[in-house]
Amino acid sequence: MLHEFITENRERIIARTREKVAARQVPRPTEAELSHGVPLFLEQLTERLKGEAGPDAPAAAGDIGASASLHGAELLRSGITVRQVVHDYGNICQAVTELALEEGRPIATDDFRTLNLCLDIAIAEAVTEYARGREQALAGQSAEQLGFLAHELRNLLNTATLAYDAVLSGSVGLHGSTSAILGRSLAGMRDLVNRSLAEVRLEAGPARRDRVPVAHVLEEIVIATAMQAQARGVSLSVDTPPLDVTVDGDAQILDSIVTNLVQNACKFTHANGHVDITCRVTDDRVFIDVADGCGGLPPGDIEDLFRPYKQGGSDRTGMGLGLAISRRGAHAIGGEIRVRDVPGTGCVFTLELPRSTVE
Repeated sequence: MLHEFITENRERIIARTREKVAARQVPRPTEAELSHGVPLFLEQLTERLKGEAGPDAPAAAGDIGASASLHGAELLRSGITVRQVVHDYGNICQAVTELALEEGRPIATDDFRTLNLCLDIAIAEAVTEYARGREQALAGQSAEQLGFLAHELRNLLNTATLAYDAVLSGSVGLHGSTSAILGRSLAGMRDLVNRSLAEVRLEAGPARRDRVPVAHVLEEIVIATAMQAQARGVSLSVDTPPLDVTVDGDAQILDSIVTNLVQNACKFTHANGHVDITCRVTDDRVFIDVADGCGGLPPGDIEDLFRPYKQGGSDRTGMGLGLAISRRGAHAIGGEIRVRDVPGTGCVFTLELPRSTVE
């Protein structure tokens, strides 16, 4: 088995990989990378291969994802950049392949496929966790809003560029985890721009008071988020109210609030789950319910979900600002957002708004 070969020849593979890393011109190798990074990355590859060979193979991809996420957080502390990680994983795979051929132990097709899958998952998770760590570090600084926005955009752009470079180099496939990182980074830039527009509108002063048909808002949002839902294996349904049901508020802020609620629902709903959007109407109020299939909220104060930089699920993409801004936007147009936990199923976010008065 390949994992046995790697274990038997661990020191030789590390030495060979360090030679490759040391000879690299760009990015320049560092001592931390050579002494700490290479053995760490080889350990991840070995554990992944071992998992594939054992009874826990179905969970192996998740295991290395969790491992790579953990070590991705260590990158900031050890001074190893994500670009170095991408190159180092490739160097390790080359060293393993070359040594196996020299020793007359060619890698079986299944093992080689697993080796490349491991490479893909590890890079993707490390890139994601590193980017998140950078975002959180920046969030802790007292930067001005414009500078903070620029940093967020730069992080997303850097992550997209790194993922693109990895795919372009041929180290990973076009349809693997690293390619998915590229897509999520582009989507993150789109969401950041939308969120920033809502923030600008809130900072500009009193919200506008347009008469907004709720059905139009919901229909447009479902169209815009359908691709995201499909990519995550989530079905999306909407029950729109009659066209004469309107609310008085800023159309752009309202669109931003509901879009964020629906995107979050798609993000946290389990694969093959459902997101249902419904609208309830009384004489003077409109209630938009977004029900997801996340399995239920984690323990803790539900109000924590609405605090800036708080993230309540395992998916740590984004900054954790969406719900805080959404609630602020709801208050600006005379509404409120609440959440109800449905243990074992999911949760329901409800946007309550004043209904337009009948003229």
